[in-house]
Amino acid sequence: MVPLCLRDHWRPISRALVFYAIHCNYIGYGNGKYSALGVMAIDVILGPRFVLVGLWYLLTARPNSNLPKFVAYTGLFRTLTCGGWTYVTSTDDHDWHDIFMISYLVATLPWTIGCLALSPDNARALKYRKYLAGAFFGTLIPLIYFFIQHKVHKVAGAYTIYAFFEWSLVLFDVAFDAVTALDFETFELVVKDVKGASKGYVYWLPK
Repeated sequence: MVPLCLRDHWRPISRALVFYAIHCNYIGYGNGKYSALGVMAIDVILGPRFVLVGLWYLLTARPNSNLPKFVAYTGLFRTLTCGGWTYVTSTDDHDWHDIFMISYLVATLPWTIGCLALSPDNARALKYRKYLAGAFFGTLIPLIYFFIQHKVHKVAGAYTIYAFFEWSLVLFDVAFDAVTALDFETFELVVKDVKGASKGYVYWLPK
């Protein structure tokens, strides 16, 4: 594949392709060390995750319980580390990419356990969470093995296999968080004009 350079030519590339290209490091922009398009990746990733963490806290917050707050803070931390290893690719800075990735994986443990402990009375959602959590942590075994093969023993091709397991973790993680859609079925977000000052099309909002 021939690398594209957006500073020379702009071509209509779909958002999905750009997002993929960021992680594969095929697209560069500017003269900086890190791809400027990584900022778009962070916007795509962090926004929905922050909303998810906030809504999950509102759903699970209980009087005289610190667990929902702890899980929320953990969710915010892992969201930031997710943005870190997404923005700083292994090609840009191998060490920082690994630091962000390891921090993300470590924070995922209390986040997952906390979500399971705080899950509402929804048997279907809880079942999916358990399956996906098992798949996530089960994938860590070959992930760590091939990481050591690459980092310590310098085995050729080990990092490629590691990358497949790394992105499998991402898919399992996204699927785990997506299960919250089943719990949010009882949620309704309303934008309401409480003073009746809206104009134009906004007057259709409930008052």
